[in-house]
Amino acid sequence: MATHTLGRTMRPAQHPRRTGTIFYWTAGILVSIIFLVPLLWAVIRSLQPAASITAAPSWNNFTDFTGSNYSDLFSGQIHLWRYIGNSLIVSIGTGVLVAVLSALAGYGFAKFRFAGSGLVFGLIILTLMVPFQAVLTPLFLELNALHLTDSRIGLILFYTTFNLPFGVFVMRNSFASLPPELEESAFIDGCGPIKTLLLVLRPLILPGVATTILFSFLASWTEFLGALTFLTDTNLFTLPVALLNIQSGTYGNLNYGYLVAGSVIAMVPCVILYVALQRFYIGGLSSGAVKG
Repeated sequence: MATHTLGRTMRPAQHPRRTGTIFYWTAGILVSIIFLVPLLWAVIRSLQPAASITAAPSWNNFTDFTGSNYSDLFSGQIHLWRYIGNSLIVSIGTGVLVAVLSALAGYGFAKFRFAGSGLVFGLIILTLMVPFQAVLTPLFLELNALHLTDSRIGLILFYTTFNLPFGVFVMRNSFASLPPELEESAFIDGCGPIKTLLLVLRPLILPGVATTILFSFLASWTEFLGALTFLTDTNLFTLPVALLNIQSGTYGNLNYGYLVAGSVIAMVPCVILYVALQRFYIGGLSSGAVKG
């Protein structure tokens, strides 16, 4: 009787747990489908000729597949490798520079108190609300005066300027979430601020660093207007600008086969980087959510 009663009282407790698990998996699968279907559609379209892409939707269009779009992009007169290399140089350079500067600034704002620190940090966060399009003209004049137009270095500095406030915000919260006892122990052992940062705190702020690098890389990789404004040398074009110039025929008719294939190529580094750093990315965004 006792066993039967115990089994009967456990069933209601297990039922909500099973229902929650089913709901969790169902919702996860549906959300995954919503995100994956557009990506798969782009991949399928990139393997079709331009005539099939622009034609009215028909099942017959999905029997005409070719790899000529990709082969043409990496050969002939387009030389897409050059533009991919330019985008990688600019995006990686921006991500590394933003991560280093944000880590140093975040360490200072979180662990050191000086006159006006709150005001300075507030002004940095305030710049997040200023779109770079609003100051594009003075920025162009400034970079032109410094002979940094038509330069990958100038573009890196431009992207770093507008990605730095978010990086400082993330890194300041990452440092603020660390217990002060770690620094006190390091100082007792004779470590200075820089040595403490590099040897003691660095492993603990990796989620924040990964978040900063990922955000800066994606923002630089996909940015179009700044690269179009500051670059006029076709050999220095980044991938988004190069995709705009992919056209054939008269009157600037776009070759949608090249355009869709180029867009798929542009997605690859973003997907790889996000999948590789997603664990750190989530941790970095949540760091300092309660404290700091």
